[in-house]
Amino acid sequence: MLQFNHVTFQYEEEDFNIIDDLSFQVDQGDFISIIGISGCGKSTIFRLINKLLPMKSGEILINQEKIENLSGFAGYMPQKDLLFPWRTIEKNLCLPMEMMKVPKKEQRERAEKILEDVGLLDYKDKYPKDLSGGMRQRISFARTLLTNAELMLLDEPFSALDALTRISMQEWLLSQWKKYNKTILFITHDVEEAIFLSNKIYLVPETPIHRLEVVEVPMEYPRKREFLKRPEINEMKETLVERLRKQQSM
Repeated sequence: MLQFNHVTFQYEEEDFNIIDDLSFQVDQGDFISIIGISGCGKSTIFRLINKLLPMKSGEILINQEKIENLSGFAGYMPQKDLLFPWRTIEKNLCLPMEMMKVPKKEQRERAEKILEDVGLLDYKDKYPKDLSGGMRQRISFARTLLTNAELMLLDEPFSALDALTRISMQEWLLSQWKKYNKTILFITHDVEEAIFLSNKIYLVPETPIHRLEVVEVPMEYPRKREFLKRPEINEMKETLVERLRKQQSM
């Protein structure tokens, strides 16, 4: 459902293409994690999909249509929840619907439904300061769902959470992915997180990005934490960590 065809991009302040003739595809319903060292261009891929940056050449397609002709096809969830502190949780959720000119009554109904789905209906009149980090990220994810986009771009959404909350959020995210049947691209620096969540991992092997190396994760769904102890999974983790270490030392 997503295709990059020979995409090239260069930042104005750089003298090289950070993305150079890149082609890859994502199938409908995939959960794909993109891993690579800091500064390698992972987030640039997201910005290109969202049309926040202009391609130098190539094309990006969603369901065989060029993104230039489309709108509202991708929902974006950043590392920080970006909830407005002066708005209640319900009003924060209504923001994307306000931008789409959805009638107010429908906004409230959809916001309450999604809050019930993510288990936070009782917090609809609270403010972001009243919620824990994990709750705020669940609200941020719910707001992304309310864009009604098929494709969801999640850029290190759990990196600021403590270890236990992060584990809980990973398990929660998988349940939401299955429930809503979305296609997810997920950026992370945590190899174990990538393995636990994804059916495929796309490794950035070098910068400029000429290609993404596809690694199939041999674990069935639903996922259990004990799956990570399997010898073949542990070997995969060690191999990927070593690959990233070598890149960082270059």
